[in-house]
Amino acid sequence: MKLVRFGPAGAEKPGLIEPNGTVRDLSAHAADFAAETVSLEAISRLRDIDPESLPAVAAGTRLGAPLARVGHFLAIGLNYADHAAEAGMPIPAEPIIFSKAPSCLSGPDDDVVLPKGSQKADWEVELAVVIGKRMWQVSQADALAHVSGYAVANDVSERKWQIEGTGQWIKGKSAPTFGPLGPWLVTADEIADPQALDMFLDLNGTRMQTGNTATMIFSVAQCLSFLSTMMVLEPGDVVVTGTPPGVGMGKKPQVFLKAGDEMRLGIEGLGEQRQKVVAE
Repeated sequence: MKLVRFGPAGAEKPGLIEPNGTVRDLSAHAADFAAETVSLEAISRLRDIDPESLPAVAAGTRLGAPLARVGHFLAIGLNYADHAAEAGMPIPAEPIIFSKAPSCLSGPDDDVVLPKGSQKADWEVELAVVIGKRMWQVSQADALAHVSGYAVANDVSERKWQIEGTGQWIKGKSAPTFGPLGPWLVTADEIADPQALDMFLDLNGTRMQTGNTATMIFSVAQCLSFLSTMMVLEPGDVVVTGTPPGVGMGKKPQVFLKAGDEMRLGIEGLGEQRQKVVAE
């Protein structure tokens, strides 16, 4: 299934997308999508619903992030060897973990707002993983059985705040609108292999990033298992798993986002995002 949230920002309703692209309203069966409502058990119950019995949503209706909120919004840094090289950093011996503030979550096609003082805003197309079952010290072999689904994410980053000064990556990753997610939450059964997905990002019509999840240093299963050795992951938590090369920081000369820029990004089977960059 492809689960969505549709409607005006702050008033979204849960829905699903039929194979023909029609959005159907699920609000009579689910209050919203977050935490336990995207657990494996909850999604299993939704499978029993006949989509044609649900009201159709008008074509062109805005899609919000497929989750109303997240608990953990975790990220894996430098998880593609060629991206680590362009950043001038060694390949990590174990997954690098940082957080994004949950309040950075935004819709897939909403504007990315550059906050006051931003000088080096950057883009990162990433595979997002949504947890569907409580994880605590789960083996790598069992990790994917705890996944509810997958989505496209843009890990927008303010590099000056992330790296300069005292560092601390969360500072550059957490401004409002720095976490576009969606357009859909694609349930795990529709993704045969999360390590075989093409991904891309264009800036103003020019291809910046081209990659495939096969080139991750640490697989999705490895990342989730590693995280679960140190913290509990719960339904509705999001883990973004790293970006391929082509970020602005790695360009020579460097290129950073400015008001008026437009990004288009996507991952095979998970849809596309389009965002306009605006100044606060």
